[in-house]
Amino acid sequence: MRAGVARDLLTELSAPLTRRGCLTHIEERPRRAGRQGSFPEWTDPRLVEALAGRGITAPWIHQEQAARLAHDGQDVVIATATASGKSLGYQLPALTAIGARELDIRAPRATALYLAPTKALAADQLTNLQALADQAGLRDVRAAVYDGDTPTEQRRWIRRHGTFVLTNPDMLHFGILPGHEQWAHFLRALRYIVVDECHTYRGVFGSHVAMVLRRLRRVAAHYRAEPTVVLASATTANPEISASRLIGRDVVAVTEDGSPRAGLTIGLWEPGTVARVDGRGDPAAWEEPDGDGGAPAVDADAPAGDEEAPARREDPVRRAATTEAAGLLADLVQRDVQTLVFTRSRRGAELVASGARRLLEQKAQQTDGPGLVERASRIAAYRGGYLARERRALEDSLRSGELRALASTNALELGIDIAGLDAVVVAGWPGTRASLWQQFGRAGRSQEADAGALALFVAREDPLDTYVVHHPESLFGVEVEAAVFDPANPYVMTPHLCAAASELAIRDGEEEIFGPTARELLTTLARRGVLRARASGWYWTLSESAHDLTDLRGSGGEPVRIVEQATGSLLGTVDAASAHTQVHDGAVYIHQGRSFVVDHLDVDQAVAFVHREDPLHSTHPQSASTLRIRQVEREAPWKDGVRLCFGTVEVTDQVTGYQVRDVYTQAVLAQHPLDLPPRTLTTKAVWWTLPRELTEGAGIDAEELPGALHAAEHAAISMLPLLATCDRWDIGGLSAAHHEDTEAPTIFVYDGAPGGAGFAERGADDAAAWVRATADMIAACPCAAGCPACVVSPKCGNGNEPLSKPGAATLLGLLRQE
Repeated sequence: MRAGVARDLLTELSAPLTRRGCLTHIEERPRRAGRQGSFPEWTDPRLVEALAGRGITAPWIHQEQAARLAHDGQDVVIATATASGKSLGYQLPALTAIGARELDIRAPRATALYLAPTKALAADQLTNLQALADQAGLRDVRAAVYDGDTPTEQRRWIRRHGTFVLTNPDMLHFGILPGHEQWAHFLRALRYIVVDECHTYRGVFGSHVAMVLRRLRRVAAHYRAEPTVVLASATTANPEISASRLIGRDVVAVTEDGSPRAGLTIGLWEPGTVARVDGRGDPAAWEEPDGDGGAPAVDADAPAGDEEAPARREDPVRRAATTEAAGLLADLVQRDVQTLVFTRSRRGAELVASGARRLLEQKAQQTDGPGLVERASRIAAYRGGYLARERRALEDSLRSGELRALASTNALELGIDIAGLDAVVVAGWPGTRASLWQQFGRAGRSQEADAGALALFVAREDPLDTYVVHHPESLFGVEVEAAVFDPANPYVMTPHLCAAASELAIRDGEEEIFGPTARELLTTLARRGVLRARASGWYWTLSESAHDLTDLRGSGGEPVRIVEQATGSLLGTVDAASAHTQVHDGAVYIHQGRSFVVDHLDVDQAVAFVHREDPLHSTHPQSASTLRIRQVEREAPWKDGVRLCFGTVEVTDQVTGYQVRDVYTQAVLAQHPLDLPPRTLTTKAVWWTLPRELTEGAGIDAEELPGALHAAEHAAISMLPLLATCDRWDIGGLSAAHHEDTEAPTIFVYDGAPGGAGFAERGADDAAAWVRATADMIAACPCAAGCPACVVSPKCGNGNEPLSKPGAATLLGLLRQE
């Protein structure tokens, strides 16, 4: 797409009567020329020649700086924009080291290990890496992906002969470190560890990866290897601090981006109200709520799922972001603009793709245009849960241009590198500014002089989304968040200490690599009989695998397989933590645009049996929650008798039933009970307690108080992602007019991960700014009684009752510190 065309296209998209007023802000990012350095003198000449054949006659300045630091043995993090060529920063030193023996037999052997957060990213990197090595004639570069999709025979070959192995933290934990003896040949020569997209390692997942990397360093040291770590990150705050915490030693940051940048036109888009939308038929006829099956909680916003359940309200309802994104996608594909749509959930991806196809097919009937039918067939969905062969086929089709559009979850945020992608549509806040810019960066990857691209952020009817589209200053010119995670989380560290001891006995003094609390935890484990303490250190003695104690991604256990009962075919999987809410008995499940109904969820066998059906209803799980305070770690006076606390809490949540709603009207048709076991979570929380006399003095009587607390809790949860690298679905909350542990009106916000993920603590650290943004958001919302753009929550098991927006505004005024 030529520069300037993107803005014209944006104006054209917003021109119809049905979309008048949707575009709230346009931002232009001009094209930027690149700044080149020079290839380091030690670079393999064959590599320089191969790169020249690709038109790369010199590296960008950040690539050169990172490569030189890594070659000198300095751990380094490259934190520059999407498509800035970070890969070359580690490829230059790694490929040069691996190929050195071909030029000089006296050179030491060298290997490299690459870690990616997604399979798609590792597969794409393999393609690019192997092509470069082949073009340069580097015969010793034997690159291969080693992950869950790798056949057994190929795994054996990789262990024996691989010199550049690409994998992920999960496979490193489950498949490489436990059997490190089989990797001895590779580990003895390990020169570089590459940690790509390291900004994604946040929360409890980041804490787990930090422990895995420490274990890798320890095992490498056992084989007398001291590999240099090269990390690549999207632009983020204080990347050297986050990277240092991730690997456990000091890291130097390279942040000056020398790459050229194509022009990018960015639009912030707020969908119109349903009442104003015409010309597309009844959107409810094909639309589902944004989301992927959630877990609402009684008197709580629980982080167990990600359903955007519509709530009852008197104010005009805005079109769902998925509906708007489907319409925009249809219009873009009609104009032959290759587009990638990011959605918040698996269900959202399916609905955007099927909705866009349906709209184009309807237009084809109206205009008798066969070309539109053909273009509709070139739109697909992409998400986790698909089988590997489905994902690879979709990636190849998008790369070749055969597919004109994909609607994807964030599975492609860090995935394949595509040239010529014209537009990106982000349907709903992706969780952090870093993720939003990463997704925007999928567009405009061409470095042609006149290249331009379009990026659109489409707001959900959600407090944070609404705040962003009406406060562009919160997005543009603001530093992105720093990654938040806690490597010292005992719930994370404890199983990793067991895994480390089973890999190699932890000798006295070696425990320091895991952190200052490791010794205390090792002593506790020995006292419990899990480890055996000897004068020389700690040993794993149990018969079961220590590695099975750890769930890196916090999914809560074995993934649940989704099986079509009639044929026995495997449709996909869903993580264990979401299974109770997404594939419970009677749930409607969508796969590649087709609907299935769950006949039975077998919790013990981790399998859900489904049958094909197109019901005219959707299902929405309901749950109940309780919270108990286990330990107050910090407590401080706030103002006027209010106290701010932080500590450990225990949250018990149980899916108790589900509602059946009409797909057209969202009217509740029925409610069915479920008999599922409760799930208990011990985690960290931040909470405020307010004296009853203070709330009464402000005019909040006993009848209004529960609704005021509940609404303030919803609003606070929705705004915390502005401060921490969390998503609304990473945290939960609960409020009570009289909590049994505090004996006072209380608002809790807690991390949705065992032991905590650092989000609640971040809120406690910057509570004044958090309260201020929450109060401002409620005050700015024009609704009278509360709506999804301020205090109505998409995951409230109480049906958003009781809620008092005026009471919440008054309550937050009591908490606000000027």
